Amino acid sequence: MKDLDWSNIGFGYIRTDYNVRCCYRDGKWGEIEVSSSEHINLHMAATCLHYGQEAFEGLKAFRGKDGKVRIFRLEANAERLQSTCDGILMPQISVEMFREMVTKVVNLNKDYIPPYESGASLYIRPLIIGTSAQVGVHPASEYMFIIFVTPVGPYFKGGFSTNPYVIIREYDRSAPLGTGKYKVGGNYAASLRANKLAHDKGYSCEFYLDAREKKYIDECGAANFIGIKDNTYVTPLSTSILPSITNNSLQQIAKDMGMKVEVRPVPEEELLTFEEAGACGTAAVISPIERIDDLETGKSYVFAKDGKPGPVLTELYNRLRAIQYGDAADDYGWVTIVE
Repeated sequence: MKDLDWSNIGFGYIRTDYNVRCCYRDGKWGEIEVSSSEHINLHMAATCLHYGQEAFEGLKAFRGKDGKVRIFRLEANAERLQSTCDGILMPQISVEMFREMVTKVVNLNKDYIPPYESGASLYIRPLIIGTSAQVGVHPASEYMFIIFVTPVGPYFKGGFSTNPYVIIREYDRSAPLGTGKYKVGGNYAASLRANKLAHDKGYSCEFYLDAREKKYIDECGAANFIGIKDNTYVTPLSTSILPSITNNSLQQIAKDMGMKVEVRPVPEEELLTFEEAGACGTAAVISPIERIDDLETGKSYVFAKDGKPGPVLTELYNRLRAIQYGDAADDYGWVTIVE
């Protein structure tokens, strides 16, 4: 294991030894290659640079108390990447090829998987880009699929703690029938200005309402929203929201905790009724929300009056993390153990 200050690494890029790559040419994927270079040779007219033919995923590997390495929801990430590839007309990567490349890159970089007690993990970033040179707006004929890894700490500096959010109406992350349900870089580029605006106002993150009516809850920055009330787990239904694998996992855990789960449109005024609220995603798992301020109306929706995460979100977080680290049985088949 590498000699790093594991308990104090942030959520950023740290170079590891190897990445894995595969190129698509003549209508088929080639051989999987291992590289020690952090760079790629890319034509200046590549479609990824001009027309946004780019997609990515994010998943994690965890070192357990037993020393075993577990990758969380590998197949679900592969299937979501397939959906994104369909959405922007890129060739699909089979689940089998995805699994082979993910497990290979994790094995090659095992020395960078943080120790169990550190609270850190190995972030896995699969990336597919259009590489053929063209100036017309149409899909590329050649692609590159790369997976690199980097050890990461908590997404927010405070870890599992409450954060303030602010509703941003001036900008939309995605249109209702756009690319919001796909994990493409353009969605994140579209969020940068709103995110900066939120930070400039002293908030941890921006909070989006739906683009059509500005009436319904959409997303919390780059994460899904969760509301808790009356033993019910509520999360928005929208065609512009990325289907979060973490959210899907938490919904199953909530059901097993005896909770009711509702996936439906959630109007802004319903924020007044939630006992707890949070944002969920791969990076933070759950980020409990302290409050959401609507500066336009002057309303403030407060979920953590004492500044501490609520009991339901805390239990959901702990149960999911226990599965990821191997501290609890994986009854759902979510974990892939790397031999």
